[in-house]
Amino acid sequence: MTPPHLRHNVVALGADYALFMVALAFVSPSTILPAFAAWLGAPNVVIGAIPAVMTLGWFLPCLFAAPYTEGLARKLPFLLRWTIWERVPFLVLAAAAYWLAERSAGAALAVLLGMLLVVTGIGGFLMPGWMDLIARVIPVRMRGRFFAVTSVATSVAGLGAGAVSAELLGSYRPAAAYALCFLCGFACLIVSFGALVVVREPAAATTRASEPLGAYLKRMPALLRNDRNLTWYLVARSLSAIGAAGTAFYTVYALQAWRLPAAAAGMFTALLLLGTIAGTLVLGWLADHAGHRLVLLAGVAASVAGNAVALAAGSPGVFSVAFVLAGVQAASVTISGLNVLLEFAPEVESQPTYVGLGHTSGAPAAFLAPLVGGVLADAIGFSAAFVFAAVGGTAGMLLLALRVRDPRHVRAVAVEGRA
Repeated sequence: MTPPHLRHNVVALGADYALFMVALAFVSPSTILPAFAAWLGAPNVVIGAIPAVMTLGWFLPCLFAAPYTEGLARKLPFLLRWTIWERVPFLVLAAAAYWLAERSAGAALAVLLGMLLVVTGIGGFLMPGWMDLIARVIPVRMRGRFFAVTSVATSVAGLGAGAVSAELLGSYRPAAAYALCFLCGFACLIVSFGALVVVREPAAATTRASEPLGAYLKRMPALLRNDRNLTWYLVARSLSAIGAAGTAFYTVYALQAWRLPAAAAGMFTALLLLGTIAGTLVLGWLADHAGHRLVLLAGVAASVAGNAVALAAGSPGVFSVAFVLAGVQAASVTISGLNVLLEFAPEVESQPTYVGLGHTSGAPAAFLAPLVGGVLADAIGFSAAFVFAAVGGTAGMLLLALRVRDPRHVRAVAVEGRA
């Protein structure tokens, strides 16, 4: 059965998601933000704290928000009430870059990390509700294409954002250039909010009463014991987060190793987005036809290969391949990282729980991996950080390949068995 207002909602949700991601191209945690932190004089461990803080914010609150989210008949009013607070911090970052960075670099770094935690913490709190909204308005076999098409559109627009960022960084003094990048991101987020407002949300057919958080959390160990496939997937996902940690240091390493100008960070963003486009065009189709496990496996393999390229590259041209591979890995997560959790859920009403559990369980590894990488880079060198990431990613890839079954195929077999 086709959900009501399908075309309208696909356009509205696609615009919301795409513009949010274009904003992140102006404030890329893989390129622009590490370059900004390096300009402020941050050590590598602080640069590693950028993705650590962001992943902690996105991952940790999800499970704690899920029981409340499951009890809402409509998710959109809840999302609109809170999402404004994951957008305003970009304006604060622009002000800090322009008025504070040159006067007190340490204070500017503190504002940067604090605002990133606010942005992602609110985003993580809203994630189960947003994904439940996606699940109820977009059919399961359209979700891969939805994220794929939206991601391609985002990446094409992001190429423009990367070019604008490079132009700004090459034309203005750093404080003004970074402030303008943050302002461009904020402008995209305001338009994104307008797109979310016009979504037509259907009321849930059934809802669960909101469960006390303590009782809710006590159910999680039993859920994991009863679903070993999910448990293996969550372990593989945590190891895969280590594989992605090397990306945090690509930009800083390249700028230092070959003494490149700050404007190169904008070009690195463009390379990252080119990899995202290429990966999305293939992986979106693969997700809908063969399942999300293969997509995630391809993404982990790309992250391992990217770290290998970073270790072996002898020139900026060769090193640029690492950014392209990082884009492929990002595409796999965009298309399948959340969608696969929806398919692990045995019924629609429990989808927020599976999204929350999947995200929150990955928080420790996603938080610690880039910090460990930063410590290794400061103590031994960037090569040690890339080796650490490659080993962790390889372990995650093997576990995903050998122990995890695609939940869509598991469910299909179960249905056939009952028939």
